[in-house]
Amino acid sequence: MKVMLLREPGQPLSLVERVLPQPGAGEVRLRIAACGVCRTDLHVYDGELPQAHYPIVLGHEIVGTVEAVGEGVTSPREGEQVGVPWLGQACGICFYCRHGQENLCDDPVFTGCSRDGGYATHTLARAAFCLPMPKDRYPDPAEAAPLLCAGLIGGRALSLAGEGERIGLYGFGAAAHLLIQVARSQGRQVFAFTREGDEEAQVFARSLGAFWAGASTERPPLELDAAIIFAPAGELVPLALRAVRKGGSVVCGGIHMSDIPSFPYSLLWDERRLLSVANLTRQDGHAFLAAAAAAKVTSHVRRYALAQANEALDDLRRGTLQGAAVLIP
Repeated sequence: MKVMLLREPGQPLSLVERVLPQPGAGEVRLRIAACGVCRTDLHVYDGELPQAHYPIVLGHEIVGTVEAVGEGVTSPREGEQVGVPWLGQACGICFYCRHGQENLCDDPVFTGCSRDGGYATHTLARAAFCLPMPKDRYPDPAEAAPLLCAGLIGGRALSLAGEGERIGLYGFGAAAHLLIQVARSQGRQVFAFTREGDEEAQVFARSLGAFWAGASTERPPLELDAAIIFAPAGELVPLALRAVRKGGSVVCGGIHMSDIPSFPYSLLWDERRLLSVANLTRQDGHAFLAAAAAAKVTSHVRRYALAQANEALDDLRRGTLQGAAVLIP
């Protein structure tokens, strides 16, 4: 097998050959068909996540076919196509796991962070944490891959944002371009906020049905019921709070964000809520994939060969992508 290995933070990924691993008890081995490139990969690359282990194979938006199964695995079966998301394993015994909040597990394993991920031709995964993605429903693995993080996290963030009609999306990248399609299918108005001067992203947002698109520093023409921040920029929090109505919510959708600057209490007053999304549960995965299928969500992707992983990360960092980057081994 081949992997693009991150030996230590900040170093270019290197193409390495490894012996093909055999799955242990409860594991499956996948032949990877596609792996999305996520902003969280940049945080692991930059050494910003304390839970990361090095050396590591990045990637947690994996679509692949089961090649081999370990002891005790009855599902998925060999030949089935599955997805492997960020949450690679939960302990099952801590308070949070026992109360339906495995996304907050005290002893989790994260794909492409504390367990090798999908920038590779093959990978091992815990069978119980794979999501079914049958080939007849997901014939193009590259288009399916971004659903496994950009989509899932966006879906959880939208559920936390509430049932409001007017939703603001700060940072119009991989997650927002998927979530706008789900929100529009639910009859919501979407307001897209981009980097100042990024007219290309604003045009892209309008093409997907955005009611309004502008710079993140602008005030939208109408008060928002809720805002979701995907960009890892803490300075967006006060701006989003200014944009939401009384009783509105601001949801921070990233695993890492720069420090939030101080802001006057008046921005939080009137029962506005500020909250974060932490990881996701398997139930979230099943719910979002069903919602995405019902909304006929289409992923806009740029495909890269496995050996081009460094280039894909650079393009993501520079913000030159419309939609999502996907590696094809």
